[in-house]
Amino acid sequence: MGQDGVVSAPAPHLRLAGAAPDAQRTAFEGFILANPVNTAILQRMADLSLPQGMLVSGCLYQSVWNGLLGHDPTYGIRDYDLVYFDDSDLSYEAEDRVIKACAAAFADLGVEVEVRNQARVHLWYEDHFGLPYARLTSAAQSLQRYMCPCHAVAMEPSDDGAPMVHAPLGFDDIFSFRLRPRGDGAAINAASYTQKAARMKQLWPELTVTDLA
Repeated sequence: MGQDGVVSAPAPHLRLAGAAPDAQRTAFEGFILANPVNTAILQRMADLSLPQGMLVSGCLYQSVWNGLLGHDPTYGIRDYDLVYFDDSDLSYEAEDRVIKACAAAFADLGVEVEVRNQARVHLWYEDHFGLPYARLTSAAQSLQRYMCPCHAVAMEPSDDGAPMVHAPLGFDDIFSFRLRPRGDGAAINAASYTQKAARMKQLWPELTVTDLA
């Protein structure tokens, strides 16, 4: 509300903050597919036959921010995260074969596609981030452990050509340009959160960032 008592209209980039979940979901899908790199990766994933293969996190919510702000859809996106779940072989060698196959499939896109088997994250996470990580039972389950609600989104190719959206923590943090730790009390790597928050605030200054307590 302004000083004269008149309710101010939200800033244009916040026009979907607090909107109905169905409206946010529809807008989310549109912004994701407006990024031609996202579209190309999703189309090619079907040929790779990755079990539970999903495009996740930054390349999705950052595409939404770019669309809302009128930026190029690929602005600020450092890499494109692709996850899958295969617990039939937890060796690094098996994962590396998938990484190399994906590298070949996406080589002409000119972007970094980071590929990870979610079935083996528990084998290396603590050494890398200093926090324990319980074994996952699906790729989708991993979304609930991301640091921030806005990170916890995924798009999964489907047989009918319409990608399936996963958003266990909802869309409102994305459309509200809100970056905050997830609220379940789980431990978060402070250095990683601070570093990511600083980078994103620099690229998207419209963000509201909540510091770790």
